[in-house]
Amino acid sequence: MKSRTKAVTDTAHGNTATATTHCDDLAKALEAFRDHGPLIERWGTELARRLGAGARLLVAGNGGSAAQAQHLTAELVGRYRDDRPPFSAVALHADTSSTTAIANDYGVQEVFARQTAAHGRPGDVLLLLSTSGASANLLAAADRAHRLGMTVWALTGRAPNPLQLGADDALCVDAPLGATVQELHLVAVHMLCEAFDQAVDRGEADHWTADTGADDRADADADADADTGDGSGGGGERRAEAERVARGRRGLDGRPDAGGGPGAGGRPGVDGRPGVDGRPSADGGSGADGQPGVDGKPGVVGRLVGRARTVGRAAPGAPAAPRKGHT
Repeated sequence: MKSRTKAVTDTAHGNTATATTHCDDLAKALEAFRDHGPLIERWGTELARRLGAGARLLVAGNGGSAAQAQHLTAELVGRYRDDRPPFSAVALHADTSSTTAIANDYGVQEVFARQTAAHGRPGDVLLLLSTSGASANLLAAADRAHRLGMTVWALTGRAPNPLQLGADDALCVDAPLGATVQELHLVAVHMLCEAFDQAVDRGEADHWTADTGADDRADADADADADTGDGSGGGGERRAEAERVARGRRGLDGRPDAGGGPGAGGRPGVDGRPGVDGRPSADGGSGADGQPGVDGKPGVVGRLVGRARTVGRAAPGAPAAPRKGHT
């Protein structure tokens, strides 16, 4: 019996393509993608250092990019290859109750920005995945993360695009099809996990275990102080609190740390940055929804979304590159 032919005929358009065309497109894009190796290596090392120090990774995307984002968090919380400690990584879209409630009450543009405000802290990393680089809800999340003192990385399609321009660092896949971009984003995810694990093996995240030991020692000191009855009870607790503050964690009373981060309950921090509820900052910055700030200037999100209409457009008369959905 003859093997199935590789030729597939598109009767609607009268075109004939082979089943290997998709593979050819991927192989071509992969050659150029190899140049991003040093960037991914740097991201993996930096991520190991930050997560090892108690920071967390927040990740978000739409559609197929959401699946890629959740793939990454699963590898970090679980494991990539060999056994190692778990690290904090959260896929924002995975909480369906929060995302649907926020979309219903505040609009789809706020689904990631509001969760970023809730979970993000100064020093955390927000990684955003988008084939177009123009998704309004991701641009809003990037803006909120920056105002919280977070670092924003982006995995996108072809440059230039608004998300690339709004991130601190970006890996832009040079491929015309959204499907190819997503496939190479998965390659980037696995390379990032490999670089992360190698950094952990080199000891880049060793302060993760040191911090855990510090908490244990501080708790033991607190118990000892309480037992001695020398009038200094709580000294161990104060030392534990000092160590937590030094690592950028919240105090026992929920107040902001000495670094001037945003206050609890969404109040502006001591440095004037907005609180976690996204209210305008003391310097007149824009509100959480991208509306004009108290100084009347356009919000950052509004400017970035407006830029999406012009940045990266094809030259007049050139065919538009097909995209896969709005991811």
